[in-house]
Amino acid sequence: MPRHAETRHLPYTPVQMFDMVADVARYDEFLPWVIGVRVRSQSETALVADLVVGFKMLRETFTSRVTLERPRHVHVDYLEGPLKHLFNDWVFEEAPDGGTLVHFEVDFEFRSRMFEALAGAVFAEALKKMIGAFESRAQQLYGAGISSSSAQRTA
Repeated sequence: MPRHAETRHLPYTPVQMFDMVADVARYDEFLPWVIGVRVRSQSETALVADLVVGFKMLRETFTSRVTLERPRHVHVDYLEGPLKHLFNDWVFEEAPDGGTLVHFEVDFEFRSRMFEALAGAVFAEALKKMIGAFESRAQQLYGAGISSSSAQRTA
């Protein structure tokens, strides 16, 4: 079952990072393999959304509940789809030298052993693409950021 955690220092405010990650309705504009999004319900503190993910001939819909604690934390709980479980956490911490420490964690497991084997084989590369897409989106939305430091992996 793939699991990953890391921290990145990015030159944006915690509010900017929170707003970008919490804007699930726009994920299909920049995340690889996300070909559709439907927000079923939304409030200031939570939303339920379907993400349609496609790769070649495969298409799956994932439904998740996203809990929003502005501007510090976004938590994702899996509700239905092809997985046994999934959780995802984003924590945004103001960095002492400016910018934000973005703490990211994801843990999931497919119901199918075949999908699990496929995911394990490409997990690191897919995760790298997804994280890169969020970083590119932040730069597209907010420019160079509040400091001249570039994105750095700290864990």
